[in-house]
Amino acid sequence: MAAPELLRRVRRLEIRSRHLVEDLFTGRSESVFKGRGVEFEEVRPYVPGDEVRDLDWNVTARLGAPYVKRFVEERELTVMLVVDVSRSMRFGTHGQERRELAAELCAVLGFAAVRQDDRVGLVLCAGEVEHFVPPARGRRHLLRILRDLLAHETRSEGTRLGEATRFLTRSLKRHSLVFWMSDFEDQLDPRDWRVLSRRHELTALALRDPRDEVLPAAGWVVLEDLETGARRMVDTSSGVVRQRYLAHARERRRISEQALARAGCPMLTLSTDPQRPWLPVLLQHFASRRRGRGVA
Repeated sequence: MAAPELLRRVRRLEIRSRHLVEDLFTGRSESVFKGRGVEFEEVRPYVPGDEVRDLDWNVTARLGAPYVKRFVEERELTVMLVVDVSRSMRFGTHGQERRELAAELCAVLGFAAVRQDDRVGLVLCAGEVEHFVPPARGRRHLLRILRDLLAHETRSEGTRLGEATRFLTRSLKRHSLVFWMSDFEDQLDPRDWRVLSRRHELTALALRDPRDEVLPAAGWVVLEDLETGARRMVDTSSGVVRQRYLAHARERRRISEQALARAGCPMLTLSTDPQRPWLPVLLQHFASRRRGRGVA
């Protein structure tokens, strides 16, 4: 992609995202992203009135006297944006590709984090981790992230998301909010995701296109597997063929959802169809997180 066109696309993302971020923050003064709220600072001797649940049993046993953990308010958050850039993410039949939707989500989530002076990082993955931008603050840093995402050309074959989960587990030292954007067309091992979700707050954003499940009755057509390049002639006028296509797609989706659920990772389904806007889904998710943390 030529540099002037790339800059124009980044600028368009920024302008559109500003309005969507305002919608995210409408009517609330606190951050959209609520972390754990507190972080560990030190241990100190127990005094009457301290919460028993704050006792540090390891230190207490080692020193022979009760000690409690002291926590302070969490002052910053790290927001990690993980984008599947495998070839199947180039699919889209209703105005935008899945990868274009991912870029829009990265812009909105990123500018929401910048507004709160949170740090933002990026991981691009396909058959392997292809690109990593360490978390940092600021608008210029976020624009660099968006530029890297839009300009990236996929190098590896297939989709192996487990590689990226292990990379993040090794790389992220602080508790982070991880937003993972993918079609999740991969065999997910719950063990990889469970380790990551225990250390960080992980949300899967499943990007779907209406044609993932529903074939139009258009007669004989050539269908191509974007991951392998394999092609096959299919008679879409056959109701049996369309039903099998639907059943197979729903089964793949069910398996992915179950794997992530076993790992304790919520999955939000967002559509490329402009008639099914994704912002209300995000708003509902953030509202439920605040309710779960007792935030009005």
